[in-house]
This record gives sequence, structure tokens and C-alpha cells, in this order.
Amino acid sequence: MGTEHADLGWQVDGRCSNCDVARQLAPGLIGEAGSRSVVLRQPRDDAETERLHAAAHACHTRSVRPPGGRLNETRDPFPMALDDTVLLCGHNSPHTAGANSYLLRRPDGTSMMIDTPRWSPALAARYEAPGPVTDVLLTHRDHAAHGRRYADRFGARLWIHEGDLDAAPDADRVLRGTEPTGIAPGVLALPFPGHTRGSVLYLADERYCFSGDSFYWSRTTTDIEVVDSITWYSIRELAASLTRAAGRLRFEWLLPGHGDRRHLPHEEMTSRLRDLAARTQELRPRPVDFTAVRW
Repeated sequence: MGTEHADLGWQVDGRCSNCDVARQLAPGLIGEAGSRSVVLRQPRDDAETERLHAAAHACHTRSVRPPGGRLNETRDPFPMALDDTVLLCGHNSPHTAGANSYLLRRPDGTSMMIDTPRWSPALAARYEAPGPVTDVLLTHRDHAAHGRRYADRFGARLWIHEGDLDAAPDADRVLRGTEPTGIAPGVLALPFPGHTRGSVLYLADERYCFSGDSFYWSRTTTDIEVVDSITWYSIRELAASLTRAAGRLRFEWLLPGHGDRRHLPHEEMTSRLRDLAARTQELRPRPVDFTAVRW
């Protein structure tokens, strides 16, 4: 739906890929119908209007359209603080299947970027405004687009695991094996093969888990889930990764690339991860099916 439908107010046009990002940012205003996002109702106040502007500026297909059809750049809220340490980058990229990316602020005033938003010099300037970006941390191959460009712009180190190295062959730091690697004070990389051979979790301050596509919070099941219908490498390896890590991971914030975010006490996160490891051990390989994801 384009500008000819401006009189209808906020709309989601037919390019929507049902990635769930808009529904995460504007719950109650944007919902799912017929395997795509739709506007459930128009905003009633400024706060709801701001949520729709956030959804519009995050949407990787630019399908969320305001009245008049043209985005207002002055209403762009990104990077958006989730708390005093993590910011959501927004501006999701079509070259990363619309994945979320994040900025992790460090005590010395620097930041790290986890996965990448769409590329533009203007956006890069926004992301380095909170502080110099020292590292670009890639969780896996599907989210590697723009990594080199952002790293070069920031003068940062680009990280990826050897299992997905062909997606970023010019990375500055290559993670190997399955053992945890400290990459900065308070920041740990944990190789997590399963979704892809080179999937990695990044853990910070025993508080934040940037999980890429290894697991996410599902609003449908109100629990942590794996995307078994989109596991490119091995669901059995993913179960093994979960089993190895379930009792060792300590975090309160689950921050995935796809799927919703969640903040819970670390004891509850640990319990839910143990249950997820047990459930995943019962899963078997299945054909890739994007429509089967339980957002």
C-alpha cells in the first residue's frame, strides 16, 4: 500500500516478509495475519506513534508506512537504549534477513557492535556517537553482511568463527573450536555450533546474552525456543551445544538476532535453558520451513 492509501493512516505494505521486528517494537499496534504483519489499530497518543516510528525505521523492507507514505527522519529513535548498557541499532538490513543488531557499551566509554544493521555512512555516525566502536562481533554467517564496512569505518576488529569464515574471510579475529574465548574485559565468545557450523554466543557482564539465531524468546510459547525449522547445519549439534552450556551460562537479558528479547532473573534463564536443552535433544532434522517459526 503506497501513498494513495495515506488517508487510511499507518499501513504495512505487501513487501512484508513476516520477520516479526515490527511486532516486537509496536506490540498491540502491529500484529500478524495471513503470514505477514498488519496494523491492528491506529495510534492513540504520542507514545504509540513513537512505537510505530521505531517499527518503521527498523523494518528491513521499509513496509511499515506512516500517513503520507514517507518516513520522517527526525522521528528515527535509533540507536535505542534497552537499558544503560545495550542499545538496539534498528535499521535492519535485507542482507541479514532483517536481523536485529546491538551496541554493547563498555565501562571505558567504548562500544561493541553485535551483528550489523543496514550500511550507510550516516548510520555509522549515529552508532559511534555513544563512543568509539572497538569490535564488530558476528554471531554467524547469515548476519555477516556489512561487517567489514562497519569495522573499517570504526577502525574496529571484525570477529567471526572459523566454521563460518567463508562469509567474512577478511575478519581480523577468528574464533576456533568450541571453548569460550575472552575477547575483552567482561565479554566472552562462546562457540555454539548448530544453527550454522560457526554460530557464536557473545556474553557480557554475566548479564547479557547475544544469541544470534541459536535461540530466542517466543511470545507464542512464552519460553526460550530454537528455530528447528531453520537450522542450516545440525539440530543435533545445536542440542549438544545447549547441553554443554545450559548449566554454565549466566545472563538476564536474552538478545537474539531473530525473535523477541526478554529480561528475566538469571536463575529463571538458567532453568529455561536446561529445559530447552532437554527439548532440543528430542528434535530431529526437518526440511527448512520459514513459515513454521513460532514468533
